Amino acid sequence: MASRHFPVRPNLVQLRHQAKDLLRAIRTNDPDAVADFREYHSKPIDPASVLLADAQFVLARSYGLPSWPRLITACRMTDAIWRGDLESVRALVLRNSRLLEEDARGVKGSWGPPMSYAANLGQDAIIEVLRGLGASDLEKAFDRACLQGQVETARRLHAMMGDPRPPDDGLSGPAYTLNVEGTALLLELGAGLYDERGKAIAPVDTVLETDSRNPSAKHRILELYVKYGFKLPDTPTMALHRGRIDLLEGHLRRDPNLLKRTFTHEEIYPAELGCRDEVMATHGTPLAGTTLLHMCADYDEIEIARWLLDRGMNVDTQAAVDPEGFGGHTALFSTVVSQPNFWMNHSGEAPVAPVTRLLLEHGANPNVRVSLRKVLYPGYEIEGMHEYRDVTPLGWGEQFHFKKLVNTEAMRLISERGGRPS
Repeated sequence: MASRHFPVRPNLVQLRHQAKDLLRAIRTNDPDAVADFREYHSKPIDPASVLLADAQFVLARSYGLPSWPRLITACRMTDAIWRGDLESVRALVLRNSRLLEEDARGVKGSWGPPMSYAANLGQDAIIEVLRGLGASDLEKAFDRACLQGQVETARRLHAMMGDPRPPDDGLSGPAYTLNVEGTALLLELGAGLYDERGKAIAPVDTVLETDSRNPSAKHRILELYVKYGFKLPDTPTMALHRGRIDLLEGHLRRDPNLLKRTFTHEEIYPAELGCRDEVMATHGTPLAGTTLLHMCADYDEIEIARWLLDRGMNVDTQAAVDPEGFGGHTALFSTVVSQPNFWMNHSGEAPVAPVTRLLLEHGANPNVRVSLRKVLYPGYEIEGMHEYRDVTPLGWGEQFHFKKLVNTEAMRLISERGGRPS
């Protein structure tokens, strides 16, 4: 099993440096390097006699590739596709026709074989070359183009396929990435929102539960579903998911206690729309039993958060407490451990904390103490329930077990306002 993640666009120069670093490490009996050689080399190696070729082989295997030459081919293929280098792609395939079917990166992954990989990038000329050489992954390539919003590429691939109606699960890809353009194209081409028996098949659950965070795109996709005939529940939580302050105004008129209400997991993620349990619905701080303001923190809904506070919502309204004493957290906790921060870290952006700043400006208490517990989505590869007892917002961030969800800017702002760690 691979212990390293092979990048979407691997850099051969960097990988050669990594192999040399691994060689130096094994020669000094570095424990991690020794463990790598034990796991990935085909025979016992004496550190004193190890060669660069051995380190290259081990590094390739640790990335999930069978050999160093296959790693080099993967780097050259992906680099050529990114650069639109038709002749290099052609030469690689002519030397080894199996490359048409194998993943472009040499390891199984969502980006797929060279044609599909090129579709992610909108490299139409590369697609034409590969199609001429015998590539057949048209459906995969079409799905990837839609997922990435490469609309013109998707149209070309759709024509190559004979203009079929999109499959029932076709909308799932752009739902996960919250890609509006891909969603709009699929709906235009006839993607269904209900099956022939009238059962809902629109991936609303994916739109709500994805770990992606892009409020504007999420709103637009849900409105596209409605435009094409999908019926969404008329609830306050769905109005928030849709970004519809006008609908929230109506709910507030009908329910003056709306700003004090807490909502169950099922109210936030309706089972009738295909939503699942609290682990599969990816978010940071627990949302079950929380208020609309907590939802705003995790979904980065700054405008709705302002609207709630302007309408008189108590900035320190607490979530429900379960029978075992967990919960009771305020929305400030939800800004410290939050899904938006994961995507800022993932893309290399510096953390920002607009909702944290807004809550503190409205007098949020930086030193509320609660007990929380959290199980992360399995894709984060950190298993099991983690408990945090009697923590402040800063303590919650300092102790949380998956640091990519911790917003350091939120913690800095809370600390400036007198927040103390647990």
